[in-house]
Amino acid sequence: MIPPPVLCQVCGARNAPDDELCRRCHHRLLVVSGTAAIPDPDEDDDDEGGGSLDEHLLERISVLEEALRRTAETVRQLVAAVGKQEQTLLVAQTGLSALRELLEAKELVGRGEWSERWESKMDAQLLALDKRERFLASRERIAALHRGERGDAFHRLLDDADEAFGLFDVERAMASLAEAERLDPANPELALFLAEARYAEGDAAAALAGFRRVLAARPDHYEALVYGGVLTHESGDSERAEELLKRAVALYPDEFLPAFSLGSVLAAAGRLPRAAAYLERAVSLDPLPQALYLLGNCLYEMGRVTPAIGRLEAAVRADPGFEEAWYLLGLAYLDRRWSKKALDAFRRAQNLNPRKLSYQDLVRYLTGPGAAPLPPVGGEAARHFARGEERRERGDFERAAESYRRALDLDPENPTLLLSLSLACFSLDRESEIEALARRVLDSAADERVSATAYAALAEVLRGQGKLREGNRLAKRLLAGAGSSFTRAIAWYEMACNLAEMEEDLDEALDCARRALGEAPDELISYPLAALGWVHYKRGELDEAVDALTRAADAGPSPTTLTQLGMALLAAGQADKAKAALARARGLAPRRDGLEQRMMQYLRDSGRLRERVERGRRSS
Repeated sequence: MIPPPVLCQVCGARNAPDDELCRRCHHRLLVVSGTAAIPDPDEDDDDEGGGSLDEHLLERISVLEEALRRTAETVRQLVAAVGKQEQTLLVAQTGLSALRELLEAKELVGRGEWSERWESKMDAQLLALDKRERFLASRERIAALHRGERGDAFHRLLDDADEAFGLFDVERAMASLAEAERLDPANPELALFLAEARYAEGDAAAALAGFRRVLAARPDHYEALVYGGVLTHESGDSERAEELLKRAVALYPDEFLPAFSLGSVLAAAGRLPRAAAYLERAVSLDPLPQALYLLGNCLYEMGRVTPAIGRLEAAVRADPGFEEAWYLLGLAYLDRRWSKKALDAFRRAQNLNPRKLSYQDLVRYLTGPGAAPLPPVGGEAARHFARGEERRERGDFERAAESYRRALDLDPENPTLLLSLSLACFSLDRESEIEALARRVLDSAADERVSATAYAALAEVLRGQGKLREGNRLAKRLLAGAGSSFTRAIAWYEMACNLAEMEEDLDEALDCARRALGEAPDELISYPLAALGWVHYKRGELDEAVDALTRAADAGPSPTTLTQLGMALLAAGQADKAKAALARARGLAPRRDGLEQRMMQYLRDSGRLRERVERGRRSS
């Protein structure tokens, strides 16, 4: 007797009794043997054959029902396990909160120190986890592409890196992979992984070398072309950068990132018409606020004010918190003589960045001629501190902060290190870190001038967060213990600025500004003058506002003071003078709105960049 065939439960094809996979659709067969003959459709049907087919289908339905039942039971068990895990995490979080409160109450840890350490460790763990996941995703490809000798040693190094990533020991893992790269320098997947990691760590030279190795093996590699082009531009070789990015644009015409990067590189080189063309292409693919802003900036510099306004308005619609876009939009409105719109745009920019005092100026004042020296940094911490100072002078604030943190690990309560790290964080807009560092200085027994400077940093952060009343409470605390005119000037100044922003008691704000002006040393006289002018502006006393802000700008021009002067002039009907002051403010200090800086800031957004890189890989 011929064994009956097995019908596929998916496509219905007939299969031999011993088949495990369907010959037509290749799905696994639920039943691999039958108990009764299933008639051939081409033969005459009889009642017995029909009954066998029904039994066969019922058997398969029963198997599916059993699988569904088991799946439902597994899901119920998972839901219960997740609920228990959630409860466990809640208990653990409550215990940690209680421990933190107890340690702070007994003054064993400073206020904010717990959060700072927690965030630092969490960031390190998340970074290690991200690297581990990316390594696991590419490990098989790395191993498969090994072409050198000593294969056993190469694979042992991969195993060691895997183990180290599992233990969150990133340094050991990266050291193992670097050694593996020395054994197989032509491995493009390993070079790509290491180049990405080094780029994220800020080691641009090593990252660029890695991307060049990738391009040597795969000249059309999307990620290497984009990263390599950007890093080549950073290294100063604009011609080679343009070549790489043009190739990326040609190979991936439907991708946003190559067009955006090339447009930004050309804009940084001053080739505005060509830059605008590529940026137009980029915003047609994805109208991100950063790209719209850069395009509007190019158009404005080219004198094409009307299309620039359109792009900048689109940028602020997409991101209402885009301070630089509001500021440039105000300048563009002024060019069109739309004074009311311009004043509104500048007010929005001012509200988004309400800082008045330059913390950098305070630190320079503290360390300048005639100032008492800051506490010294000694031992191994001094080496990291010197490296941080060098990096900060170069404008590499990210790596400067890293050096300061290493120094602080060795000398945790040194005010000089705390202030230096705060200075780097100011340039990186890391308000939570600034707040924690400033509170650590205030909770320590630091010199009064150092404490006053830390308070100034904290006050700026609180004002940026809208916590004006808390800032005033701290100012009164600082004033109560003030022993010098320097400290009193800062306290009165901060209260004047906060009261002016609150607009509840402008008479008191005016009195505070005048008191700050009376106490301020010559080196800081521009700040209370600016506060006095801004209070007059809020009170509608435009002539007095223009006078005080003009004196402040003459004593110490800053973007904030010049912006306020421009707004006062604009409100007073002096549009031409206002335009000159506002244009000077835009070009004076590092407002962080340069084309090149904007491009690099965006490209270093690793989450967004990785999303686009993955899209490029899928399309390649």
